[in-house]
Amino acid sequence: MRHLMLATVLMAAIAPASADCTLLVSAETGKTLMEEGDCHHAMPPNSSFKIPIALMGYDAGILRDEQTPAMPFKSSYSAMIESWAQTTTPAMWMKNSVVWYSQEITGKLGMAAFRRYVQAFDYGNQDVSGNPGKHDGLTRSWLTSSLKITPYQQAAFIRKLVLRQLPVSAHAMEMTAKITRIQPDIAGWEIHGKTGSGIPDGPDGKEDWSRGFGWFVGWAENSKRKVIFVQLIQDKQQQDSFAGPRAREAMLQRLPVLLSTLPAKP
Repeated sequence: MRHLMLATVLMAAIAPASADCTLLVSAETGKTLMEEGDCHHAMPPNSSFKIPIALMGYDAGILRDEQTPAMPFKSSYSAMIESWAQTTTPAMWMKNSVVWYSQEITGKLGMAAFRRYVQAFDYGNQDVSGNPGKHDGLTRSWLTSSLKITPYQQAAFIRKLVLRQLPVSAHAMEMTAKITRIQPDIAGWEIHGKTGSGIPDGPDGKEDWSRGFGWFVGWAENSKRKVIFVQLIQDKQQQDSFAGPRAREAMLQRLPVLLSTLPAKP
C-alpha cells in the first residue's frame, strides 16, 4: 500500500498541470465575482493578444475603422485556415483570427513601439523577445512563445480597456470595442471577446497536440453593470478542434446563468 501511495504521489508530481480557469471580475470595483480552477497560471495569449494589437494599431493610425485598411492576401502569408486567404479588414481580422494581419500591424509598428505598448499596457510578463535565437519577437512573441499572461492579468488588462484607462486614444479603445463585439446579445447583455488557441511544445521540443490550450477573454455589459470574463482551458488529450473556440462556446453557454446569479451590485 505504501508503494502504491508513493507511486500516486510521484505520478501527480510529474503529470502536466491543468491550466483550466473560469474567472468573472466586476469592472466597476475590480472585485472577483467567481473563480474556478487555477487562475494564476501564466500561459501564452496567442490570438487573445489581438485585443492589445488592435489598440496599438488604431492608436498608431495603422488601423482606421472597422473596414480600413483592407489588406490583400499574399501567397507568402500563412493560410492554415481558409478564411485567412482573402483580402481582410479589421473586423474580418478579429472575427476570423487572421494571424498574418496581426503580423502586418506589428511589423508596421516596429519593435521599439511594439515593446513600448506592451510595457505601457502592463501586459503579462511583457517579454516580447520571441523564440530564442530566432529574432521573431515582433511577429511571434505572443504565439506560444516568450509572452505569457495569467487569467487574472488578462482580467486586469480588459478592465482597463472597459474603463477606458489604457494609455491610448479614445478612438483606439472605442474601435477595439466595436470589432470585438459578438452577436447576438445574450439575455440582454452585450458581449465583447476574443479567443486564442495554442499548442505547447512537449519534452522533445515538438508540438504536443494532446495539451492544446484555449482562451476566451472579454466582457459583458448592460445598462446596469459591466463584468469581465476569462475562460482558459487546456486539453488532456488530442481533440479534433482548436481549444479557443471550445473555450468560447463553454463560456457563452454558461454566461446567462452566471450573469443572472451575480451578487447585487454594491
